[in-house]
Amino acid sequence: MDQPAGRASFGTLLRQWRRLRGLSQLDLSLKAGVSTRHLSWLEGDRAAPSRAMAIRLATQLALPMRDGNALLAAAGYAPMWAERPLGHPALAPARAALQRLLEAHEPAPALAVDRLWNLVAHNRMVALLLAPVAQAEPALLQPPANMLRLTLHPRGLAPMIEDFPAWRAQVLQRLARQVGASGDPALRALHAELSALPLPEGVTAAAPHADDAVIVPLVLATPLGRMSFLTTVTVFGAPHDVTLAELAVETLLPADEATARMLREALAAAA
Repeated sequence: MDQPAGRASFGTLLRQWRRLRGLSQLDLSLKAGVSTRHLSWLEGDRAAPSRAMAIRLATQLALPMRDGNALLAAAGYAPMWAERPLGHPALAPARAALQRLLEAHEPAPALAVDRLWNLVAHNRMVALLLAPVAQAEPALLQPPANMLRLTLHPRGLAPMIEDFPAWRAQVLQRLARQVGASGDPALRALHAELSALPLPEGVTAAAPHADDAVIVPLVLATPLGRMSFLTTVTVFGAPHDVTLAELAVETLLPADEATARMLREALAAAA
């Protein structure tokens, strides 16, 4: 099967995803209801899959929509899921619902990010938390502002984070798990970039200590005072667009009454 220069073949992609999922050819053949012989021929590009077979394999491999589309394209088929920018008119209802969701979380800060952790929407409380970054390093907030970079950069939120080495280790471990699950080269490059960032001035590297806590809070020394947050993540249910499927809403819920009070007062002042 001829492929455009620089594009992996269907067989190559199929084999990469099977191995990434930790499956043998026998495992995948049983899951997909296809013989190991035929699967071997597909991986070797000695046989061309039907569209139904390509979709079945993508489903059994639990591929994200973007990667399912890529597998179909490699087999010579049109994508199954649309991929439109968030500003597309067709996504206006979802965009409006997203903004309402973010505002409904106030006074808790809430923001939406794409698959690369780039900020796409937020409520007023996020802007208040990022005010020190806007003064110290406004370039970090230029679109597309990457929230992980903002968090770990020595001129971003990093100097404000209590026990920064432990928090940094947690963020990098979370990102590494995403890289392992997706094989996404862009996420891998982001992980390498963030791992190489220097520590904030006065902070020394330390091995993350063992902690029996079920949830590790994010504690920030803000201009409003010391704030402690628990983070939660929300995604769209049953999306039919690649962009929507990759959006995640992260909410910083106050972990104590003092933080809740400061957020209420900040929101009242902003209003």
